[in-house]
Amino acid sequence: MGKFWVIFVASISILLPFLCNSFSPETPTDRRVLVLLDDLAVKSSHSSYFNSLKLRGFDLDFKLTDDPKIALQRYGQYLYDALILFCPSVERFGGSVDVAAIINFVDSGHDLIIAADVNASDLIREIATECGVDFDEDPSAMVIDHTGYAVSETEGDHTLIASDDFIKSDVIIGSKKIEAPVLFQGIGHSLNPVNSLVLKVLSASPSAYSANPLSKLSTPPSLTGSAISLVSVVQARNNARILITGSLSMFSNRFFRSGVQKSGSSTKYEKSGNEQFLTELSKWIFHERGHLKAVNVKHHKVGETDESALYRINDELEYSVEIYEWSGTSWEPYVTDDVQVQFYMMSPYVLKTLSNDKKGLYSASFKVPDVYGVFQFKVEYQKLGYTSLSLSKQVSFQSGHIDTMNMKDSYQLLIPTTELHFLRWQDSSSFLLFIYITSKVWHV
Repeated sequence: MGKFWVIFVASISILLPFLCNSFSPETPTDRRVLVLLDDLAVKSSHSSYFNSLKLRGFDLDFKLTDDPKIALQRYGQYLYDALILFCPSVERFGGSVDVAAIINFVDSGHDLIIAADVNASDLIREIATECGVDFDEDPSAMVIDHTGYAVSETEGDHTLIASDDFIKSDVIIGSKKIEAPVLFQGIGHSLNPVNSLVLKVLSASPSAYSANPLSKLSTPPSLTGSAISLVSVVQARNNARILITGSLSMFSNRFFRSGVQKSGSSTKYEKSGNEQFLTELSKWIFHERGHLKAVNVKHHKVGETDESALYRINDELEYSVEIYEWSGTSWEPYVTDDVQVQFYMMSPYVLKTLSNDKKGLYSASFKVPDVYGVFQFKVEYQKLGYTSLSLSKQVSFQSGHIDTMNMKDSYQLLIPTTELHFLRWQDSSSFLLFIYITSKVWHV
């Protein structure tokens, strides 16, 4: 019986990476998502958002935060490719999940969504801080806007915000314009100025501030105006993506279906922009948009096709690479005019913009500079909203006048010449030593 269990555990540890529906660079949307809730009612009250993910092929695994069996990995393999935290009031996770486990999850290239509210616990605040944002320290504070609020018959404290200050990036929030304002009710946050990877996706208006709506202001609020971020995203250096917001309600069915009219505007929309905004944003978070890959990196002499590890000064070289973007269902040619290649040794000797054929192929040709040594072809591509590309290939160069066929003969000729000089030195040394000894004997 004991032997059977050993075999069973060993088999599971080997098969587990293949059994779970894990992230693949070839099919970025084949993903399994863990959704942690502090109340199972959220599963139904936010079902429209969850259904939009399921319809796009995501496998959602719902668990309560106090489940003792919660785990992000087992036998050294991650069980999920993304994590959604719709549990603002959680004080402690069950199982093996904690702050360190979540940060390691992201550091391993996995994606994360955090939605807080006025009941945000210290645990959720700590995770957000680790990701580069800081929620208002006042636990009773909410975002208030007496100018940019949503007209409502029930909300009289102007905490129901109607915001349309979106990031200007089609790749992050989609190319289709979001006409209706987005409803937000919750806590604001600021971006850590040291972290350059955090971006505001939805900002508060200049008239907004963060304070307790049930009490009068006794001191100036710590968060004011457009410095308040309502929704932020992070793209880590390992291309993991994170969404952070202080409003769980903005994902709810009620906010998705609600009409909206912004204060001071005569235009009333039958439906808020929440569903479009958050659906499009989730496509970016889960790499259905803005995910690049580079293949078939090549270099060779102009007019040839074979790649060489050794070139000569003044050779005409051609460098090429194919770049594609994941569309959500297939890889499509990525078309842009800002991809550059560096011919690099300590610093760039050549910097050229690659031309493209509109089918994903990028190429450039140039002459090898009059410097020999070890060079690299380097492409370092970073663009707002896109996964970064870092490509390098190393090659060696030699002076154009060296005859490589005769290098061996030259080396062989050098050896006897060196030996001859050594023997002559030995003869001279022996002669001088003889004179020295003779002179000493003579004086004696």
